[in-house]
Amino acid sequence: MKAFATALLALAAGATHAQDTPPACPAPHELRAAHLYGAWRAQWPDAPDRPTATLRLERHEELTDSVRGRVERDGVSAQVVGDANDGDFTLEESLDGQRISANWIGEVVEGSCGKEIRGVWTDGNTGTQRAFILRRQGGWQ
Repeated sequence: MKAFATALLALAAGATHAQDTPPACPAPHELRAAHLYGAWRAQWPDAPDRPTATLRLERHEELTDSVRGRVERDGVSAQVVGDANDGDFTLEESLDGQRISANWIGEVVEGSCGKEIRGVWTDGNTGTQRAFILRRQGGWQ
C-alpha cells in the first residue's frame, strides 16, 4: 500500500510539472516571451546581398511577458523591446534608448516550433520597409 501511495504522489507531481513545462513544439499562439530568449539572425529576402542582423533577446525585468535586448546590424547596435502575442511578433528598436527608430512586425511561422518569424522591418525616420526572416540560433530545443 505504501508503494502505491508513493507512486500515486509521484504521478501527481509529474502531472503538475508537465502543466508548467512549455510545449516541445509550441504552436504560434502558444509562444511566450521565454521562447524568444536567445540569439536570432535576421535575413532580408528581398536583398540577399545585404548583411544579416543579429538579435539577442532576454527577459524584460519590468514587463514579464516581454523581451528586451540588442540588435547588431551594419556595424550599428540598437536596443530592442518587444513581445509575441497570439502568434504576432512586435519589436521596437531604438538607437538612442529614447525614441523608436524602427519597428519589426511579423508572425511566427506555423510549424516552425517558434523558431522562425517573418514580417516587415520599418525605419522610423524614413518609412523604408524591408521584409525580414528571423531564425533562432541555438537556445531551447
